[in-house]
Amino acid sequence: MPETGAALVVVLLLVGAAEFVNGWTDAPNAIATVVSTRVLRPYTALLMASVLNVAGAFYGLKVAQTIGKGIVRSDIVTLPTIAAAMLGIVIWSTLAWWKGLPTSESHGLVAGLTGAGLAAAGPEVLLWDGWQKVLVGLVFSTFLGFGGGLLMMTAICRIFFRSHPGTIRRWFGKLQILSAAFMAFSHGSNDGQKFIGVFTLSLVLGGLLPEFAVPWWVIVVCALTMGVGTAVGGWRIVRTMGLRLTKLQPVQGFAAETSAALTITFASFLGIPLSTTHTINTAIMGVGATQRWTAVRWGVGKEIVAAWVLTFPASFAIAWLATKILGVFWR
Repeated sequence: MPETGAALVVVLLLVGAAEFVNGWTDAPNAIATVVSTRVLRPYTALLMASVLNVAGAFYGLKVAQTIGKGIVRSDIVTLPTIAAAMLGIVIWSTLAWWKGLPTSESHGLVAGLTGAGLAAAGPEVLLWDGWQKVLVGLVFSTFLGFGGGLLMMTAICRIFFRSHPGTIRRWFGKLQILSAAFMAFSHGSNDGQKFIGVFTLSLVLGGLLPEFAVPWWVIVVCALTMGVGTAVGGWRIVRTMGLRLTKLQPVQGFAAETSAALTITFASFLGIPLSTTHTINTAIMGVGATQRWTAVRWGVGKEIVAAWVLTFPASFAIAWLATKILGVFWR
């Protein structure tokens, strides 16, 4: 068995790698629309997303607590279990990122913890209260995302139907900067906290913390890691969501970002971990559908949905297998 100190370092590095990949594949969702509408240049938008994702991670700790001690029993989970779960996320999300597909690190994290937990200790490791929040988050991200985008865009069209198109573009071009900032902040408030919870749980298992209580420096480390990941590799996802899924004008980008950000912020307040990827993508689809059904490139949408569907079984399977393999060497 590896020394506890060395084992803890390895696990924390894997959690950091998963958070970094989260910055690659998930955080760019926040600024995809503001880039596609050409309101902000790509690198300016990526910088804004990086900074505000960090700031959002300091917005409460309810989501971190749900992930850290609400999905699987922390008294059964071990450092190898967390290592296997992180491997599931990193491997699957990197493959999806290479294809330019936005994945849900929320589902990858839950699936990875579940697969590793079941492989290590069986069904008794699962906690139903936390899983209820995950299922509610699935409803929030999918139906509220699409419905919110659809309703907000419809309301804007009715309110401003007499306005000149040029005036609308100028006003909403400015407003979209604010909505993109709100979306980036809300992403950090939900997704940024998930790996903060896992990082803290690892410290408890490694004996550095007596109980599950998130130190301020853990928030800083995880938030900065995610921000760097966004700045380094976010462009692939921005291109898929902002340029391939549907053609957006600033008013449509504003509607998608604002409706998605409101949904995510509300979920964070309730401590519900939801997929920010699902939320903004379905919001974009909802906004696009207000023009006409064919305005959305449903072929691209199917690729994105396929990545969502595969995320859970892929992360689960990789984490389950990794737990079995690590169990041979790490006892």
